[in-house]
Amino acid sequence: MTCVSGQRLVQQLPAVPFYCPVPPARHPSVAALNDRTVQWMLKQRLDTDERQLKRLAVCDFGGLTASTMPYGALERLSLMARFHAVLFSLDDGVCDESGATADLLAQETSRIMRAVEAPTARAFGDSPHTAALRRLRLEAERFASARQLHRLTEALRVYTSGLVWEASWRRSPGLPSLDDYITLWMRAIGMAPSTAMIEVVGGFSVADEDMQDPRIRALTEITWTLVSWDNDLYSRNKELERAGDNLNLIDVLCQEHGISPQSALVRVVAMRDRVMVLFQRLTAQVLKEADNDLRRYVGGLAQFVRGHLDWASICPRYTVRSGPRARPGGWWKQQPADDSPEPLPIPTISWWWDQLAH
Repeated sequence: MTCVSGQRLVQQLPAVPFYCPVPPARHPSVAALNDRTVQWMLKQRLDTDERQLKRLAVCDFGGLTASTMPYGALERLSLMARFHAVLFSLDDGVCDESGATADLLAQETSRIMRAVEAPTARAFGDSPHTAALRRLRLEAERFASARQLHRLTEALRVYTSGLVWEASWRRSPGLPSLDDYITLWMRAIGMAPSTAMIEVVGGFSVADEDMQDPRIRALTEITWTLVSWDNDLYSRNKELERAGDNLNLIDVLCQEHGISPQSALVRVVAMRDRVMVLFQRLTAQVLKEADNDLRRYVGGLAQFVRGHLDWASICPRYTVRSGPRARPGGWWKQQPADDSPEPLPIPTISWWWDQLAH
């Protein structure tokens, strides 16, 4: 776990409103979806800590899935919600709060990946998370094509590699550079498998040449990044209170630029809003020539950004009773703090702006 040292890095900050001009939507079967997901999760015994199991049970996996993928049929949504439950449990119980080293996590994630690559192989001694992901990978064959299963497997590989990188920093006395942190967190947040499931849950298939288009790759990475930065903005107080965890974009900026948490918060919001505006502009450009399947995928990316925020706004997982209250005006705002068309001066993501037509 990243060492928190000095009052500068541990100060809790007020909640900030979010700019996201994507209309809200929610699947009507949200209650049933959540109930069946929680029941399934508890049967998997993903964690032996009863307090942790109770925390997972109120994470509202049904609400997250129904808000981020409101277009899906219930059986496909149930598969996605179960993936969410396992990945949340893996993040909390193995990665964030168990003190796992990068070495141990590399072993666990390698076993997970082998289970995903060869799910029918006879398995002895699977961990609960490995066993659950093996079963989900097999279940996915009911809905996904061979091409989509390959995409999901590679997306899980992106995610698990990010977890190991993250673990190496959690055992470090310092924090990563801004460039490294952004790359690390867009992977470790678990968004790669989520976006890989958009076409599976939606029941359509995007052509390989479209998925490899640099503009679509940029929109996909932007989605991962917006969700990861939004998570940092609304979850920082919870992570500090529960786990003493300052591996967060705000605190990385404090280190990188030698500024206060309050100043870093202002910068993060401006960065985040500039990326949201880029997402809008690049989406409008892509949709001018996209076929129906690609339009549905890009729409699914936008809905994930919005649905994630809708879910987080009411999820008890992120409530900190002693934390600062939200500012007047609520969870949303109508205008971005920064709508500049110029790239952010961050090498790992500056190529996104190159995809805009000039």
